[in-house]
Amino acid sequence: MLRHMTTATVAGALLCASGLAQAAVPLDQATLKGDEVIETPAGEIELQDSYFDEQASQRLFDTMDVQRAAQAYIWSTPLVSTTTWRDNQGEAFGTDEPGAFAVLETLKEKRGIVTANLTTPYIFNFTDLSDGPVQIDYPPGQTAGGVLDMWMRPVFDLGLTGPDKGEGATYIVVGPGDDPDDYSEEDAHVFQSETNNVLVGIRILDPDPAYYDTYVSQYQMGPVGDTSPSTFVKGKDVEWSATAPRGLAYWEKLASIIDEEPVREIDKAWMAMLAPLGIIKGEAFAPDERQREILLQGAALGELMTRNLQVNPRYADVWWEGTSWYKSFDFVVAQATDTLQQIDERATWFYEAVGSSEGMVNPTPGAGQVYMTTKRDANGDMLRADRNYVLHVPAEVPVEQFWSLTLYSEDTRRPYDNGGTEISDVSLDSRMEQLQYNEDGSIDLYIGPDAPDGLESNHMKTVEDDGWFVYFRLYAPGQAFFDKSFSLPDFELVE
Repeated sequence: MLRHMTTATVAGALLCASGLAQAAVPLDQATLKGDEVIETPAGEIELQDSYFDEQASQRLFDTMDVQRAAQAYIWSTPLVSTTTWRDNQGEAFGTDEPGAFAVLETLKEKRGIVTANLTTPYIFNFTDLSDGPVQIDYPPGQTAGGVLDMWMRPVFDLGLTGPDKGEGATYIVVGPGDDPDDYSEEDAHVFQSETNNVLVGIRILDPDPAYYDTYVSQYQMGPVGDTSPSTFVKGKDVEWSATAPRGLAYWEKLASIIDEEPVREIDKAWMAMLAPLGIIKGEAFAPDERQREILLQGAALGELMTRNLQVNPRYADVWWEGTSWYKSFDFVVAQATDTLQQIDERATWFYEAVGSSEGMVNPTPGAGQVYMTTKRDANGDMLRADRNYVLHVPAEVPVEQFWSLTLYSEDTRRPYDNGGTEISDVSLDSRMEQLQYNEDGSIDLYIGPDAPDGLESNHMKTVEDDGWFVYFRLYAPGQAFFDKSFSLPDFELVE
């Protein structure tokens, strides 16, 4: 038989017999038929008569599931972040009871919130609508706030930016399983949330400290037709964290909130992607050893991908040409357009921040807020904790209220913990009297491990290797911001 074979056939048979492997082809050149060895992210996949063995099959499944877990992390970032906030605030402040609000005033209290604004007090409550709609009897006065769902989408505003325009009103919030028409009342504003759980967030804007007592005595909330005074928890001064957890705890949070909420039509495909990972609505989350390993890899890879979007938002351009400053919140409040869900855009924001409103997304001259952020210096290099920098803020920043520069940790995305105990240790704003200005009205603000001599009041300290970024906020921004006749330079490295 052998004498009838060609020389090439004999050589091929001898190669196979000797165990020499067939040369692998790159994935983009693979034919996917016959006998072939293919280079893939799952390793080399060997086809024999177009099929592969059980070991290759498992490697393909593992790679597929890690990819799904990483993408599910990006998709679920706002949901897990909000759930973590709700659970950890309830534990730290005892506000996991109906009608209980946490009042955050001190640096410790505010340092729990992801990219918290440190210039005004916060008042927060989480409410569950699964037992029925909730009525809010909202007081008149200078306040701003709103109700948001668990994806951090605004359901409606309260106070000066809400339908009551600061005059006070009755609001009724119905959940996804209720019909808003059933609660229509002549003197009430009725809104529907797509999630059972909602956040009620409020800021007191009245400069008179006595107004707080008036506000809390008049604010009432409860079942429709049966409201009662709410509880406002003050003075805790506790250290806590609303940063989403890492590792398996991330998926535990996601599994728990999926069980609490209805599955929206737009999220059904994601439910299919989560099922092989052990996250199925209505079933206990009990991943096996393989799933645990994949979930751990997926969470780490997903966070790295999300951080890359945060640092290098490839869907957006810098606001001021020639700088590294981006205008934060570069997506619509609904988080979806007519053709797509803005998954990358919202992941960028909700990885490093919480909350959304029309005024944050679409500010207009003299109204709303602008959040500018940067992670690079004037050389285009990433900002570092072991180096000193200066930001030159030009005179006459176009704001009708004030501006602020706040320092955040890249690791936690919460206000930077440099050992300081005062707001001014991590946030400087134009209302602070201790700041030192230049003769022309401009100001130099310093960030780094070392304060410049004589300018300690203009300095915020960084420590060890805790990387950082900033928000430069403009409250009631002026026209010069929008037409870009005003701009901020990049941070300059101080040698």
